[in-house]
Amino acid sequence: MTEAEKAILEIDVYGFTVLERVLTEEGAVEMREALIRCEEEVGTDHKHRGTARHVSNLPTLDPVFFKTIDHPRVLPVLEHYLGENMILGSLNSRIVRPGDGYQGLHSDIPGEMLNMESPVMMNTVWMLDEFTSEIGATRCVPGSHKSGLAHPPEGLDLKHVAEAIAPIGSVLVFNGQTWHGGGKNTGDRNRHALFGHYRKRMLVFQVDPHDDFPEAWFDQLTDRQKELMRMTHGLNTKHAADAHLR
Repeated sequence: MTEAEKAILEIDVYGFTVLERVLTEEGAVEMREALIRCEEEVGTDHKHRGTARHVSNLPTLDPVFFKTIDHPRVLPVLEHYLGENMILGSLNSRIVRPGDGYQGLHSDIPGEMLNMESPVMMNTVWMLDEFTSEIGATRCVPGSHKSGLAHPPEGLDLKHVAEAIAPIGSVLVFNGQTWHGGGKNTGDRNRHALFGHYRKRMLVFQVDPHDDFPEAWFDQLTDRQKELMRMTHGLNTKHAADAHLR
């Protein structure tokens, strides 16, 4: 069984899988340092089901993040569920600081778009630190992608919640219907992670990478990265995004 076949089987059964050490430690540290610089310049406080720092639209901020968009160990798993004509809905970051509590468990897909046969969205979490319970590793509820519910109903006693404990450079890949949430950071350092969010082709971007993308970086993109960000025909053509619809 190949790594991709094993990952797909685990996602089918549990709703998520972890691919270990997709990035080298040096590569993950390089991204983390770039993310810290970006957070200092344009980071915002985020309160979506829990407090954290947030950095949006990373492809427009530093080319170091490009390699996550079409990484050969991750992309085949995503394409299995979403097809080769999927889009990168967004690449953002959530930085969990000491004292930040649990993020409420949730699906990233609205209830009216849940589909037990074929999810319309998949997520990746790129671990730029070693993920431990102490610093707030992402939590997932096994099997929740098959529940038909966008979040746990009030009063449900969740008996099984898994933590994505893994080495730096690893990637959590999950069905967007899976209930998940950031952990509580009881440590003394920040937890840094990137969130690559992929959607079937008929959906709009969450954050449009065309917004403020530096033209000088365009030639650094691979052909596949341009396809995933709808840049095959160049820049400066705005597309519908969730952020534009609010």
